[in-house]
Amino acid sequence: MFKKTLVALACAAATFASGAANAEKYVLKVAHFWPAGALSQQKVLEPWCEKLAEQSNNRLECQIYPAMQLGGTPQQLIQQAADGVADIVWTLPGYTAGRFPIVEAFELPFMAHDAEGASRALWEYYQTYAQDEFSSVKPLAFNVHDAGHIHNNRREVTKIADMRGLKMRAPTRQTNIMLAKMGATPVSIPLPQMADALSKGVVDGYVLPWEVVPTMRLHELTKYHTEMSPESPSLYTTLFTIAMNKARYEGLPADLQKIIDDNTGADFSAHIGKQWDESVAAARQHAVDRGNAFYTIPADQMDEWLKAGDRVAADWVKDMDKKGLKGQEMLDTAKSLIAKYSK
Repeated sequence: MFKKTLVALACAAATFASGAANAEKYVLKVAHFWPAGALSQQKVLEPWCEKLAEQSNNRLECQIYPAMQLGGTPQQLIQQAADGVADIVWTLPGYTAGRFPIVEAFELPFMAHDAEGASRALWEYYQTYAQDEFSSVKPLAFNVHDAGHIHNNRREVTKIADMRGLKMRAPTRQTNIMLAKMGATPVSIPLPQMADALSKGVVDGYVLPWEVVPTMRLHELTKYHTEMSPESPSLYTTLFTIAMNKARYEGLPADLQKIIDDNTGADFSAHIGKQWDESVAAARQHAVDRGNAFYTIPADQMDEWLKAGDRVAADWVKDMDKKGLKGQEMLDTAKSLIAKYSK
């Protein structure tokens, strides 16, 4: 009887311990560089975190740190995820120029037609070619933003020759290369410093998608906006990743890992891209309401722009070949996947 009592007590203790472990709460530190009111937090991270909490019975929670509140610079975010300074980050791989060259295919000029389709394509491309490139973290999503455009204070840009001499800010290595081939002078400035750089004349303009412009109040400091023909692919897109510290993920109970897995990947990537697509009209309206000047490059005048983009892509292929990679195959695959998933 005494032995049976001990066994029963041991089982009860084990059951209690198991229940306590299952009820343990895990708070994920989520860091990014945008202000808290940006699309990234309001339309993506907060709803995603709410879904994790709901599906885990509040065992998974997020503590979001916008605008680099955990310290460091935007360029350091991906390493913060690798090192565990943050559990999850949302950042641009291109902020660390040259570290993630394989996925740069999606930042080449005139690739994407819509962010939703290109983001789904990007996730598939990553699985095929770039898993080793991101081995220091666990990617949860990849996405591109909606079409990037030319914004500046000096003059209306109606042809490539108008780009000559403009000091232009761009976010990544490939967009800097693109601007240089178009005759502009690329200037590397972190996005949070853009408004100050514009007001002081450090730059004449920038290339950005519409959603970011009012978020950073840049429409108030910009006169001219140039968009490509809607029949053409985007002038450029920048790619982002939401990445998690691998040890943090692996330290979660299996059921919580599954919740994260169920809410990340291709569908999550496409969902993020869709949010960017849907943001365009309202974001662009801010510049319209201010009375800024707009110009759209007609379809029959796109050739010089497309040829400049082809030169950037050709250089990227050569660069990949030098690294022992299959540059042309990767570029062709990226284009094929984008065509497959685009609307």
